[in-house]
Amino acid sequence: MTDLADDLDAKLQQPRLWRSDGWTARVIKNEDDDGWAVAMTKEGEPEPALVGPWTMGRDKKNPKPLDGPAFSTLVKTASEFVRRNEQHLHATLHQSINVTCGSARVTVLLDIVPDDDNPYATLSAQDEAGEQLAQWRVAPSFKLNRASASAWADGGYLKPR
Repeated sequence: MTDLADDLDAKLQQPRLWRSDGWTARVIKNEDDDGWAVAMTKEGEPEPALVGPWTMGRDKKNPKPLDGPAFSTLVKTASEFVRRNEQHLHATLHQSINVTCGSARVTVLLDIVPDDDNPYATLSAQDEAGEQLAQWRVAPSFKLNRASASAWADGGYLKPR
């Protein structure tokens, strides 16, 4: 008898379902029209990372079967989509801007913690050597831009050494 984890790790290659390389491709009926779609789900994730149109077969009724080259292209596309989403999320949650405070160059950083119950953000500043000059807790909706960073720095919250 095989272990369930071994079954999930095993490659699966069926006309409408492929599993390999940590991804599952499932051809599904497109509920919006008469066509078909393919859902790409990363192993361990509850929802598909990407859903897109899928080609009709020769009979114009059923979907074209999945094959190796198509699956490889789908994995590459879904992986890139996930990577871009992760990069966007990181850029949204971790922002920085350089400003001049007195005669010193200061980097102001905003780090947002998107907690479901108690989201918050930390606004901090570093000198050119990377040493922390100040840190304050702010609302997660704080907008970091050159004007807000300069106002914060010039408002006496920073005392560059």
